[in-house]
Amino acid sequence: MGKIIALANQKGGVGKTTTAINLAASLATLGKKVLVIDADPQANASSGLGIDIRQIKNSIYECLISGSTPQDGIHNTCIEGLDIIPSHIDLVGAEIEMLDMPNRENIMKKSLATIKDAYDYLLIDCSPSLGLITVNSLTAADSVIIPVQCEYFALEGISKLLNTIKIIKSKLNPTLDIEGFLLTMYNSRLRLSNQIYNEVKKHFRELVFNTVIQRNIRLGEAPSMGIPVILYDADSIGAKNYLALAEEITQRKN
Repeated sequence: MGKIIALANQKGGVGKTTTAINLAASLATLGKKVLVIDADPQANASSGLGIDIRQIKNSIYECLISGSTPQDGIHNTCIEGLDIIPSHIDLVGAEIEMLDMPNRENIMKKSLATIKDAYDYLLIDCSPSLGLITVNSLTAADSVIIPVQCEYFALEGISKLLNTIKIIKSKLNPTLDIEGFLLTMYNSRLRLSNQIYNEVKKHFRELVFNTVIQRNIRLGEAPSMGIPVILYDADSIGAKNYLALAEEITQRKN
C-alpha cells in the first residue's frame, strides 16, 4: 500500500514545491513508483515537472469538484516511475465550491483511495495556506513533511500549522503523523542558518530530518527547464541533498 505524504507550510517561499518535485524524482530514481498531486493553484509543481497546464483536460480540480477519477488526471513525466496529477488556476475557486459538499474535508482522501495501492509514495504539494484544500490534503495524508527555511522568520507560523495538524488529527485523521521537519536553503557559513537549525533541532529533536537542503543555484534553475534537478545537474549539491533525503525516507518504516 502506498504512503501519502503531504508537504505543508502556510508560509510561502520555504522550498515546499522544490521539495515535492525533487524528492519525488529522487524516490523514482531509487526505483519507487511515485505520484505527485499538485494541490496548489499556482501549479508550480506541474510546470516544474514539464506539464503544460494549458493543454490538460483533467487536473486535481476536476477530481475534487467535477467527480473525475484520479486515473483521468494522471500524467506521465520525464522520469520513469514518476507521475503527476497537475493543478490548474481553477483550483482557486474550489474551496468555495466545496463548502456545500457533503463530507467536504474527505473529498481528496476518498478520491486518492482508488489509486493509493498503485504507488509506493504519493506526495501532495499543498498551497501556502491553511484553507479547505490543505485540510483535505492533510486529511488524506498518512504523514506530513514541514519544510523550514533557514532564515529569520522561519519559525513564524509553525505553531499555527502544528495546531491545524493537531485539530485534523483529533477530528478527521487520527493516524496523521509528522514525517519530519526539513531544513531548506541552509548555508553552513551563515551564523543564522546554524542558529535556525539548532533551534528547530532543540524543539523537535528526532522529528528533524538528518538531511538538510543546502542553498544551490541549480535548484532554482531546473524548474525553468521543466525538469527536476537530478536531470538538470545530477552532480549538484541540490541533487545530492534530495537523493539523501529520499534514501532517509525509504529507510524508515512506514
